[in-house]
Amino acid sequence: MKIKVTKIDKPVRVVILHLDGTLDGSNHQSLFEKAQKLYTIGVRDILLDLSKLTFISSAGLGAIHRVALLFQGKKHLEQDEAWAAYRWATYRATDRGSTSGPLQHIKLFSPTKEVRGILDTIGFTAIFEIYDDLQQATASFRHLTPMELGSGLS
Repeated sequence: MKIKVTKIDKPVRVVILHLDGTLDGSNHQSLFEKAQKLYTIGVRDILLDLSKLTFISSAGLGAIHRVALLFQGKKHLEQDEAWAAYRWATYRATDRGSTSGPLQHIKLFSPTKEVRGILDTIGFTAIFEIYDDLQQATASFRHLTPMELGSGLS
């Protein structure tokens, strides 16, 4: 699999990882390592471009979830821990009473039909926002101001 990195600064700063080929047990670690380097240098919003990803295995799904946990500011999890966390997150997101929503700092862009089918089947569509329009995808990374968040000060 090839990974190309591009950056968009408007409307907000977003780094795009373009994945080309297959994401599986032979290369899943390279995705996490690339994302970890970006996070270390201060990147906080990432868009995974899946438009040229022809196949994704369970190891690849685990890698995407590890990246998601990283960009949520979670501690570094080993692959097995991340997979267990993914299963729990998917269960909670699909539970009708759940208040957890889609992840805010990582989104998926334009998955191929085959990859989209896998994402739908395993429940990633419940925890990841998926876009087919690049402008909408980048605009979705809108940062709330302290006023919008509510400062809690009286």
